[in-house]
Amino acid sequence: MEQLKLNETPVRTSRNFNINNIKLENITIPKVVHAFTNMKIIDNDIEINNNTSNINLTYGIGDELINQIQQNSNIKLHIDCMGTSQCSSENEIIFQFDKNNTALVEDIEIVLEENSKSTIILKYYSDHDCENWHNGLLRVKAKKGSELNIIIANLMNINSNNFISFENDILDNAKVNYTIIDFGGKNSITNYYSNIEGDNADNKINTIYLGKQNQLFDLNYIGELRGKKSNIDIEVQGALKDTSKKHFKGTIDFKKGCKKSTGNENDSCMLLSDTAKSLALPMLLCSEEDVEGNHSSSAGKIGEKELFYIMSRGFELKEAMKLMVRAKFNTILENIDNAKLKDEIIKEIDVRLD
Repeated sequence: MEQLKLNETPVRTSRNFNINNIKLENITIPKVVHAFTNMKIIDNDIEINNNTSNINLTYGIGDELINQIQQNSNIKLHIDCMGTSQCSSENEIIFQFDKNNTALVEDIEIVLEENSKSTIILKYYSDHDCENWHNGLLRVKAKKGSELNIIIANLMNINSNNFISFENDILDNAKVNYTIIDFGGKNSITNYYSNIEGDNADNKINTIYLGKQNQLFDLNYIGELRGKKSNIDIEVQGALKDTSKKHFKGTIDFKKGCKKSTGNENDSCMLLSDTAKSLALPMLLCSEEDVEGNHSSSAGKIGEKELFYIMSRGFELKEAMKLMVRAKFNTILENIDNAKLKDEIIKEIDVRLD
């Protein structure tokens, strides 16, 4: 058992905010990681091998966890996306935790060739209530004119540990769109970094999280814009019940040379109990002129008038709250074209709000 100090912000704020990093007590990093055999790949326009690049990350979630991935990963996937702009097929990679597969340490690298287009879905499930370990790294290289739509669905149980680091490199006229569904994990810690170095490059991140009991979410999103007329949009929507907690740290950094670039970040949290807690730290950094940045954050309970209106139509309190949460999440869920996955997520929202 040890203490892990993770997810440092790129710029430190007052210590009193308690948000510069996250400290987790009594965490055991598995020293021996057995093969993970319950993985399913459904691909249409991608090529997969296990030759991932062993390069240093700009940020990453923490040295201890990144070292585990580099030295002891049990899944390595290098994915080349060759799809044309007319290709609309989806590629799925499904990781199913069970009693024989309790630890997943994966290193995934996605490379989009010039002018290619692809959609990739990564799904993480638990079919039991045992404590699982997930420590993942996802790197994306989007070459000129390419477009990637990527969906991350964390539907693990709430007894597990979920850690994931993202690193993106986005070149001229490339687009990388993330939709992240973050529901599982006793501790669910995310470090997201984008190097938006190309002119007219675009990065969108849409996240929903849902906490119950004593779950902890720590989201650290960092975007650095370097190309002219580049853009990043960060939209985070969440709901917390019981004694669950969320920390959101969003940093948009306008670097020298990114003239006429834009950046927007918004974090909105619905508090479904008096004991749930939400902390937010949206930051804008700038060393260039002629750019536009916006940030906002909000947290609050569901309005009593709205609840009364829905309940006056015959719904009980719990069902009324479910409707309010689903309505809040709907804008982000609309980014998912896969009807089966969308229906599964909506059902999972209802189950976790019971």
